[in-house]
Amino acid sequence: MSSLFPPLSEEARKTLASIPALVEKAFPIPARFRAALPSDVAELFRFLTYERTERGASYLGRPALLSAYLRYYLPWNIYRLCRLLAVLPVELKSNDAINDLGAGPLTLAVSLWISRPDLRDIPLEFRCLDKTAAVLEAGKKLFAVLTANAACPWTVRTIRGEIHGFGRQRGKALSVEIRGKPAALSTAVNVYNELFWDFSPVDKEGLGRFASGQARLLSSLTESSGSVLVVEPGIPRSGEFISLLRSSLIKEKRLPLSPCPHSGPCPFPGGRPAKWCHFALSTEDAPEELHRLSAAMKLPKERAALSFVLAGAATAQNPAKRAERVKIRIISDCFPLSADSPVAKSREGNAWGRYGCSERGLVLVTGSRRTLEASPAGTLEELALESGMVDARSGACVAVKS
Repeated sequence: MSSLFPPLSEEARKTLASIPALVEKAFPIPARFRAALPSDVAELFRFLTYERTERGASYLGRPALLSAYLRYYLPWNIYRLCRLLAVLPVELKSNDAINDLGAGPLTLAVSLWISRPDLRDIPLEFRCLDKTAAVLEAGKKLFAVLTANAACPWTVRTIRGEIHGFGRQRGKALSVEIRGKPAALSTAVNVYNELFWDFSPVDKEGLGRFASGQARLLSSLTESSGSVLVVEPGIPRSGEFISLLRSSLIKEKRLPLSPCPHSGPCPFPGGRPAKWCHFALSTEDAPEELHRLSAAMKLPKERAALSFVLAGAATAQNPAKRAERVKIRIISDCFPLSADSPVAKSREGNAWGRYGCSERGLVLVTGSRRTLEASPAGTLEELALESGMVDARSGACVAVKS
């Protein structure tokens, strides 16, 4: 059993705890404006959730909203990425390039610096693209403050530009050219949720074409032996997009490395009934400073959710072979099974479940509540499938964890 989101290291926790103070150092605000910060965060929350159509293309160019983003959303986004990046199989070597599309305030570079100390002595080039100049400049200031006491060998190059959604500038995926050699890693973090809302929820074909175009773009910017990482909020629409993008990346000969334990069809394609690949992380190990910040903004953060896919070169992974025991990535929370379900009856009525993803498709992992709660979302299990048993509700194969 291996965890996809292990607890933060003590060093990472300490550095994360300092992020709010570093933001204050890099972007001090007069005391007379500080009282308005909670209302600015609340306004930004509305723009990022149910008032998306009213926020405008460069809403973070507004000083008050940028300040709110840097002081509330950025620390939590860094926390979420650090939990993920610490164990992802991303290998970088000296003088490698990283493309960061929709870089914002350099969230990826900051998170890599905190979560991957093994990379801090390696010369790397970050090509950070975003449509809002003020956000990029804010990221450069924060990164400079973060690394001020270190001999940082990383080069950060900011590029003013944007990703074109399907239907805009047809045939031109980026508004600018990213110059230089193909990257060892191309990333897009919290970017596509800014674009795929242009598609109606029923326009599966349009969303699929958009995902296919973005897979081609990301693959074309990445060296053949490199990797592509896309991370989005853990909401149904993002999960559906990630599933489509995963399929398109496979067509580009870039097989999924994580979180998928296989390269077969995705068993979480979205739709109704809603099933989407996402992970909800407990924030218990987050620095107390971040929790105090959330309490002050009246937006407590008990869990952080994300959907993501990391894809690598076709030679990096071979399709899994069918076997009695299969690798299963735990996806869902723990839930009680209906007492009248065949699976529960086979367990004498005392059964709980978690859904997982495997080469055989959707799997219902069953067992006692105590046993299943020991395997949180993101855990990679290797279990035997119950011969001939299928969950009537979901159509999933069944595995028993004892």
